[in-house]
Amino acid sequence: MNFLAHAWLVRQADDAFLLGNVIADGVKGRDLAAWPAATARGIRHHRRVGVDEGVHPAVRGARQRAPAAQRRYAGIALDILWDHFLARELSGQEAFDALVERLYALLAAHPAPARLATMMPALVEHDWLRRYADFGFTCRAIEGVGRRLSGPNRLAELVPWLERDYARLENDFHPLWADCLATLSSSGEAVGTGKIQ
Repeated sequence: MNFLAHAWLVRQADDAFLLGNVIADGVKGRDLAAWPAATARGIRHHRRVGVDEGVHPAVRGARQRAPAAQRRYAGIALDILWDHFLARELSGQEAFDALVERLYALLAAHPAPARLATMMPALVEHDWLRRYADFGFTCRAIEGVGRRLSGPNRLAELVPWLERDYARLENDFHPLWADCLATLSSSGEAVGTGKIQ
């Protein structure tokens, strides 16, 4: 799951919890004392979603189908691809547009952690969350993340696989997303303990 999926799962929560879920990838370490309590809960929720997603049978199966040379990076590409499927599904819905605008306002008002400081303004300015509905844009986003990693762009090397396996990956997304909605949606009040299977 990437920015959009994490935000959608907690769209009923307050702004601080939502923000924590979206900026969590930029926060290092377990000590979250520097963050407001609700934001820290959001960061922990995001991390829990990531752990549960990583062991979901649909994700494990998709990773196994990734080319062996790039398999180590498949999880990153899949996280962004899941946002593509979700954006395509939600595109045009009033609740989706309201969430995107709310999130963009939050990101404009609150500086992102250093690791995301250059990415978040671009995400808002170029409307990534809506543009994820376009597969070509999503592939370019995956390639862009790969350029920020050291060494050869293994994420760009995964794009042909994503294109070839698109229908199967979309079929993987649906049970994964249904399980996430059922067990990981949160209002931020009390983070549940259910695991997605």
